[in-house]
Amino acid sequence: MALLVKSILRRVFSYFVLFAVLLTVIVFYFYSTDYKAVSLSVFMVSLLVFLVYFLLVYFYEIARPLRIILHPMKELLSGKKYHRIYTKRVDEIGVIAHFFNEVTKGFEKVSTDIKEGKRMLSELEIASEIQKNILPPESPKVDGLEIIVKNRPAVELGGDNFDFITVGNNTFIYVGDVTGHGVPAAIVMTMVNTLLHTFTELYDNAYEVIVKTNKQLKTRIKSTMFMTMLMMRWNHIEQKMTYVGCGHEHVVVYRASKAKCDVMPTGGIALGMVPDNSKLIKEVELPLEKGDVIVLYTDGLTEGRNMAGELYGLQRLISAIELYASQYGPDGIVNYVAKDYSRFVQDHVQDDDVTLIAIKYVGNP
Repeated sequence: MALLVKSILRRVFSYFVLFAVLLTVIVFYFYSTDYKAVSLSVFMVSLLVFLVYFLLVYFYEIARPLRIILHPMKELLSGKKYHRIYTKRVDEIGVIAHFFNEVTKGFEKVSTDIKEGKRMLSELEIASEIQKNILPPESPKVDGLEIIVKNRPAVELGGDNFDFITVGNNTFIYVGDVTGHGVPAAIVMTMVNTLLHTFTELYDNAYEVIVKTNKQLKTRIKSTMFMTMLMMRWNHIEQKMTYVGCGHEHVVVYRASKAKCDVMPTGGIALGMVPDNSKLIKEVELPLEKGDVIVLYTDGLTEGRNMAGELYGLQRLISAIELYASQYGPDGIVNYVAKDYSRFVQDHVQDDDVTLIAIKYVGNP
């Protein structure tokens, strides 16, 4: 009985076997009697019964179920609004109906994913635009300095951060790199930028600004997130540069008098790693002579890889700076180092954000 429930073909076959048996009995009866005595009307009635039986079997077992499932299929193919097929049948019709429901469920999921993807892409574009507006639109004009910056994010939302904040007689110049990239990194970057702008209004030294920023940031981000940073403070009156390192890349200073680079580790610890960094950082003076160039960068530059898997590295950066700084100003240094980096990495996918800043001491105007 279960086999008949699960198959239309078996049911139709069983119906016709049953009818054939019945027909055989009737024919045998006719031949066992005088079949000539059977009236035409009886014959026609028998034929009509067979025809009705055939039509009923065809309609209820084949035509009607197919019409029920074909209608929503035609609606789907023509792009009209369709409805699911609800049936308790477990035969071929039930299998087709279940298949249709699963396929349309997949279409609905894909459609939802596409709509969600478009929504997220739109929000990413808005967030990317907000982030671009946070970063300075152009290189600043600072007494005694000539500054050029170049930034290339790896994705729509980058984790590299830099800014130039002038308050009174001080200009704070910083470059930072949040762990990872994308939305989480962009949020941390925005938080740090806001905190730095707030504390540079309250304190006239980079040390206090960094300590207060770290304290506020640590309570607001996950323990797995942090931001390396280097903040420099240029005093317009004294024409003096100092810096505070927070676990960032090296400070590279091109000394014009000897056409060579001095390379110094920034020291310190990344923002957001410990609740109190006051004993782990310090503000260090950086003596400058006219023509000297400070180069700041993020690890996306030195850790850029070529197609062979080699790193661009600090030594290549130093060599490029020494080659171009003797011929060009900050603008030329940034552009030609960027070209040297691009030639090195070739078509390798950019894995991280890249930021490069050149600061030349031109003297007091």
